Amino acid sequence: MAALDLILLHPPSLYDFRKRPGIHGPISDVVPSTPIFEMYPIGFASLSEYLERHGLRVRIVNIALKMFKDERFDVERFIRKQKPVAFGIDLHWMAHVQGALALAEIVKCYHPETPVILGGLSATYYHEEILRQYPFIDFVVRGDSTEKPLVQLLHAIKEKGNFGDIPNLTWREGRDGSGEIRVNPLTYVPENLDDIAIDYRHIMRKVLRYVDPTGYQPFIDWYSYPVTAVFTCRGCTYHCKTCGGSSLTFRSMANRQRPAYRDPKMLARDIFNISDHLHGPIMIIGDIFQPGEDYGLAFLQEMKGKPISNHIAFEFFVPPSRRLFEKIAESIPNFNIEISPESHDEEVRRAFGRPYDNKALETMITDAVDLGSKRIDLFFMIGLPKQTYASVLGTVDYCRFLLERFRSYGKLIPFISPLAPFLDPGSMVFEVPEKYGYRLFYRTVEEHRRALLTPSWKYILNYETEWMTRDDIVYSTYEAGKRLNRLKAEFGLIDQKTAESVEMRIEAAVRMMKEIDRIMTLPDPKEREIQLEPTLYGRRSLHAYSMSTVCEKRELEWPTRFIRMNFIKILKTLLMRRKSQFSHE
Repeated sequence: MAALDLILLHPPSLYDFRKRPGIHGPISDVVPSTPIFEMYPIGFASLSEYLERHGLRVRIVNIALKMFKDERFDVERFIRKQKPVAFGIDLHWMAHVQGALALAEIVKCYHPETPVILGGLSATYYHEEILRQYPFIDFVVRGDSTEKPLVQLLHAIKEKGNFGDIPNLTWREGRDGSGEIRVNPLTYVPENLDDIAIDYRHIMRKVLRYVDPTGYQPFIDWYSYPVTAVFTCRGCTYHCKTCGGSSLTFRSMANRQRPAYRDPKMLARDIFNISDHLHGPIMIIGDIFQPGEDYGLAFLQEMKGKPISNHIAFEFFVPPSRRLFEKIAESIPNFNIEISPESHDEEVRRAFGRPYDNKALETMITDAVDLGSKRIDLFFMIGLPKQTYASVLGTVDYCRFLLERFRSYGKLIPFISPLAPFLDPGSMVFEVPEKYGYRLFYRTVEEHRRALLTPSWKYILNYETEWMTRDDIVYSTYEAGKRLNRLKAEFGLIDQKTAESVEMRIEAAVRMMKEIDRIMTLPDPKEREIQLEPTLYGRRSLHAYSMSTVCEKRELEWPTRFIRMNFIKILKTLLMRRKSQFSHE
């Protein structure tokens, strides 16, 4: 097998999660991954496909998942055996900062001459600080689109070329990396996504090539629940105050003046390719009507020409009109919806950046139910501007109102979770917290890294607000989760056994959080450590107090067929020679 040019490594949020005591909290209850965030960024898939298409050999290794699945998996032994031209590590969301830096340091320890490259939005925000503070990082590729700069960088590394002309790159002068930090202009900002692909067939072939199903597995339960995603765009037109992917944040961090969209025909083709191989749900990331109705309608017309049985989940930033829902229903036999009103309180919602009222939300639900939506997920959040403890519980009361109103439908599923662990660097609130009623506890990379080593998610939180302290955020989360869990049982959305199990975990987590608070008041750091260790053994505490805490993880699952994969089609794909989907090749 030819030598590898790049190994992309995905770290856990906390490198020593298997040993270190702590309660990560319900921070991942409403996403597919566990609290160590083992789901690697979908950008890994597009990078791998793009680089291989341009003659480079790439491997993805989900280190976080390997560590989670196998207590005996030896990270250092694995890293020591690898011999690529370079290693790449993602630092997209700050939740990974401790794990990413720990993994990078291990790589550099065993491969001091091999470049270590960081990428992602958080790496972009902190690019100079990272190179200044952490000598085991050699390069940061910045922006939301790093495919082309990474090709140029790898060629420059292999050929001992000039790094000064590579767009979006932050680097150190001198071959030993000891010189001045250089920041190349961030000029590679593609206007569309037509030259980039999230091609799951490519991933299937790589699994076979490296005989590594775990290394490419997106998250812990993926093989039993093979949910996939396609992307409409990079960038956004909305200005949500705490979002690291808002319009203003993309403009300041990634030099993106407007979103880059994927051609609607190519988006439909992405879905058809998935449907040919997998029978699981497909999530469309990004509102198909964000670029305008014409884009969404063009996509739906393509889908109408080839009806598929997979459940398709649409994400909406604002409630669509009934006319647009009618077009969806005509084109997609099994459509599902998710929308994030964030709060029942319209003042809170507006302060956050969601430009619609409850009447519009309820009209959308009515229309979706009438037109046959298979499921509607509503996501509410805790830690918002102008939100109080009482307002959080008021959101649960509003959920009761909605469940009563749509009782006969039986597939309206509300969720509530905290804005945690961190406010996104680059978001409006992070940049000027006082303006929006927030107080930040951590700003630098090192402060965030150290925060992830604290024993509970209360101490990890990098903020509180004028209206809610850290304690308010933590305990309103558990109380709202308990009340919403009871509501779901009452309305038959979950069975009684599940409801009782969730409530037991909530109550156990609350007791343990209070015990940690008691231990943290002890003046002697050594005594604190002694008392924390037996209380919160790493892996045991992860399962007991941080997974399926405020809701059962399986509540998130959209409908799927009993046989979830087309094994004959997958086998044909693995045996056939790859054909490019790009017409210019």
